[in-house]
Amino acid sequence: MEQLKTIGRELAMGSQGGFGQSKEFLDLVKSIGEARSKAEEDRIVLSEIDILKRRLLEPDVPKRKMKEYIIRLVYIEMLGHDASFGYIHAVKMTHDDNLLLKRTGYLAVTLFLNEDHDLIILIVNTIQKDLRSDNYLVVCAALNAICRLINEETIPAVLPQVVDLLNHQKEAVRKKAIMALHRFHRKSPSSVSHLISNFRKRLCDNDPGVMGATLCPLFDLISEDVTSYKDLVSSFVSILKQVTEKRLPKSYDYHQMPAPFIQIKLLKIMALLGSGDKNASDIMSMVLGDLFRKCDSSTNIGNAILYECIRCISCILPNPKLLEAAADAISKFLKSDSHNLKYMGIDGLGRLIKISPDIAEQHQLAVIDCLEDPDDTLKRKTFELLYKMTKSSNVEVIVDRMIDYMISINDNHYKTEIASRCVELAEQFAPSNQWFIQTMNKVFEHAGDLVNIKVAHNLMRLIAEGFGEDDDDADSKLRLSAVESYLQLISEPKLPSLFLQVISWVLGEYGTADGKYSASYISGKLCDVADAYSSDETVKGYAVSALMKIYAFEIASGRKVDVLPECQSLIEELLASHSTDLQQRAYELQALLALDARAVETIIPLDASCEDIEVDKDLSFLNGYIQQAIESGAQPYISERERSGMFETTDYHSQDHHEVPSHALRFEAYELPKPSVPPQASTELVPVPEPSYYSESHQPISTSLVSERESSEIKLRLDGVKQKWGRPSYQSTTSSSSTPTQQAANGTTTHSDGGAGSSSSKPRSSYESRESKKPEIDPEKQRLAASLFGGSSSKTDRKLSSGGHKPAKGTVNKPATVPKENPTPVQPPPDLLDLGEPTATTVTTMDPFKELEGLMDSSSQDGGSTDVMGLYSDAAPVTTATSVDSLLSELSDSSKGNSRTYQSQTSKGPNSKEALEKDALVRQMGVNPTSQNPTLFKDLLG
Repeated sequence: MEQLKTIGRELAMGSQGGFGQSKEFLDLVKSIGEARSKAEEDRIVLSEIDILKRRLLEPDVPKRKMKEYIIRLVYIEMLGHDASFGYIHAVKMTHDDNLLLKRTGYLAVTLFLNEDHDLIILIVNTIQKDLRSDNYLVVCAALNAICRLINEETIPAVLPQVVDLLNHQKEAVRKKAIMALHRFHRKSPSSVSHLISNFRKRLCDNDPGVMGATLCPLFDLISEDVTSYKDLVSSFVSILKQVTEKRLPKSYDYHQMPAPFIQIKLLKIMALLGSGDKNASDIMSMVLGDLFRKCDSSTNIGNAILYECIRCISCILPNPKLLEAAADAISKFLKSDSHNLKYMGIDGLGRLIKISPDIAEQHQLAVIDCLEDPDDTLKRKTFELLYKMTKSSNVEVIVDRMIDYMISINDNHYKTEIASRCVELAEQFAPSNQWFIQTMNKVFEHAGDLVNIKVAHNLMRLIAEGFGEDDDDADSKLRLSAVESYLQLISEPKLPSLFLQVISWVLGEYGTADGKYSASYISGKLCDVADAYSSDETVKGYAVSALMKIYAFEIASGRKVDVLPECQSLIEELLASHSTDLQQRAYELQALLALDARAVETIIPLDASCEDIEVDKDLSFLNGYIQQAIESGAQPYISERERSGMFETTDYHSQDHHEVPSHALRFEAYELPKPSVPPQASTELVPVPEPSYYSESHQPISTSLVSERESSEIKLRLDGVKQKWGRPSYQSTTSSSSTPTQQAANGTTTHSDGGAGSSSSKPRSSYESRESKKPEIDPEKQRLAASLFGGSSSKTDRKLSSGGHKPAKGTVNKPATVPKENPTPVQPPPDLLDLGEPTATTVTTMDPFKELEGLMDSSSQDGGSTDVMGLYSDAAPVTTATSVDSLLSELSDSSKGNSRTYQSQTSKGPNSKEALEKDALVRQMGVNPTSQNPTLFKDLLG
């Protein structure tokens, strides 16, 4: 009660002139009202903004003063200036317990903020608290804010409380709760789809305000699904009947009309429900008749209800009595002096014409008067009515009026619309060919390039096809009439580009069809068009194509073609044109003049512009040629998707792993590493990322493909080489039964693999892992890779024909001696650079330097020049290596060149450079590191 008294005192103060506001605020309003220019108003507002910025920063501002500042901010914002510096103060005011301050804060935030503003999150909790308030005024303020500020994300936070308020004891709260649910339905229909029944229940609310608010969401629901609400027809009719009988309280009357806005909304709903439904239309007929009798046409609101009744009648199934009552109401509208009522009469007449065309004949004079009215809006509405009334008997008058109006207006948008309607009416109701061609000429001449290009294409198609009848004589007359009219217009000084395109096409197709005009005469006119509009490439292109058709028809008929000098000069000019399109047309014309009659008739047949052209989109006629080319060794076509890499390769998947599209997310966990199985020799190279362990083995190098490897210019591949001092990552996986001594005796270089199965247990690097497993690759992907990287599938096959190993750069041209198989397995020598944990394997005492010297000696004896270090670097091959010191220096140089790569690939062990330096020191001391004291050798290296 105290809060109500406070509001009363405020209102009393407002009646005395100020609502309790300060004189400063009243002076602000007065000065803005007296401002004589926008610049003066902006100066006053900017000064006020500076004042408010200082005032809001002051500490301990009284609440009454803060309320005034917020109102002044609202005033500034409504004048179009930025008041965002005070938004947070309005949000704080919504938290106040004082009713007047809270409502002021809610009013300000609904005007300041939008649903996506960052400050919305700060008032959601306040709204939730206020919805539970015992004061219904606070609840109504919160519901007002919900209808303006709640977005789709915050709907679930307040939806349960809003639903509970549908049963509130105060009708104002129930009404605003319905409005809030309507807002939720518009923002997120799925969030309130289970609450639709509440709208039906509130339709029977005891308060007319709640019932009227329910009509708005029901109208939206019925617009989406009419069938589900057919059972409410009788309810709506009953409500409308009660309203017309004035059973509602007097407070709902407006200009002595009972609840007119509820009536209008009910009529809109009934128009949706009665469309195409005879039973529903019959139920509505009685109440609609009562409305026509009871509505007062002397007031604007009464005329609004009559207009809505006319719209409802035009939607439901026709009733003769209702149509007669609607015609009488339209007659009153048209006879009125008010332009607004005339507009409603024209619009209502256009709706009833669809049902009863005879109604328009009763109001012909009124419609003509509207055409002469100076009100442009009324005149346009009348032309829309005439467009609906057009038939064969009145098409000439209506189209002529529309063209005259089109010439008089400057609105290009509406001029385009009028032109398209004139063309459509002329095509449908043309009384004669002569009138049709003249009408189209007027439209193109006055509308210019505003005419839609589809209109020009439709006109050309209509002239080519005729009127759809089998009378060839009538079609010939139509085309002759078009040619004659265009020859007269072609001499006009300025014609629209689109119209010239139509003229050129018609003259090219039918200029010489009936023999009345010679080819020289028509070609001369077309050359004049090309010269007069030399800057328009499109028009020149149409003119050249028309010349080509004329000359083609002359050649096909056996007559001699005399190219006019101006035409010849035009062709020569276009042959050097910067436009490739014009160049092509000119070259085609020049080539056509040199062909015989039979070829020309096949290329450009006479009057074949409307014949259907069968297009083989699959190009099936090329299938035989393609098959023959593939059989001859040509590569199949690779689709665009494969070329752009849309398909994910299976390079990093095992064969039993399911492929996942490259654009999809993978949710499965990573698999644990699996021990690898020694793979079979493969001709395909596919990297496999899983690390595994493998045993060292030996395999002879094939030297038969040296020349092929050198010609392909592909980097040296080091797997399969027995590496004592190089990087341990380049090692093969195949096994051999021959011993190093046997291979050295045979004079061949060997491949060796080191792994956990021999003398070392260190894991392979990523490169070794990829080389150890070689799943099959799709041949299509091989071809794709070859096309992308410049290789060929044949090179790949040759490159991989030796079991997956490439020959060394320094391999001799002499065929390699294949060692004999030894059935007894021999333990391979250890890797001297493997300084990992010792294994149980017995270490041999063979001197690796002796072995290397033996290998090189045997190579020298064979007359070749084996380059051992060429396997590890890109330097030139060394022909002889008789000195251990020179060999160590070469190894040192090689390690320097490959140190960066080696460090990135080895997983453990000391630096290779330091190890080689220590080995060189041992050799200089004359100590055999492996035969005398292997442990001392490791200590020196370690």
